[in-house]
Amino acid sequence: MKTALVRWVGEDHLAGEGGSGNRVEMDGDGVAGFSPSELVAVALGGCTALDVVSILRKKRQDVSSYEIAVEAQQREDHPRAFTEVVVEHRVSGEALDPEAVRRSIELSASRYCTVTAIVASGIARIAHRYVVTDATGEHRGDVLVTGPDGAGIPALAASARR
Repeated sequence: MKTALVRWVGEDHLAGEGGSGNRVEMDGDGVAGFSPSELVAVALGGCTALDVVSILRKKRQDVSSYEIAVEAQQREDHPRAFTEVVVEHRVSGEALDPEAVRRSIELSASRYCTVTAIVASGIARIAHRYVVTDATGEHRGDVLVTGPDGAGIPALAASARR
């Protein structure tokens, strides 16, 4: 079980603390801290990054740099849920196998990343793609699309049919 405690500090400012004891500042306008929806995008990027790094290590891929760009579109009307999300993994290394990177992202997006599963279980469509830069140049590819209602995530899709 995950726990969190969020306290109103004043105005539109909030302080959140997870069960781990880690803290984060939030602000309704994103001025004095993250907006809550920004945190969801950051969490999605962080969750999949931890999975992908772990899988690439197991595949003995020598990664020298790695970043994830997350772009999330929200509905105009309330609730302002994410509708379209693009998650681009940017991986560099001397002798990277683009297929190993693609498969690592696919496993994260379809099986391991909790935040991807949460966001994809709603109305959001999440497109996962990559850019691999190695000694031979740049390699780009699309990996998988997940959501809405858990499409592309086997365990979620099966439970939605019940």
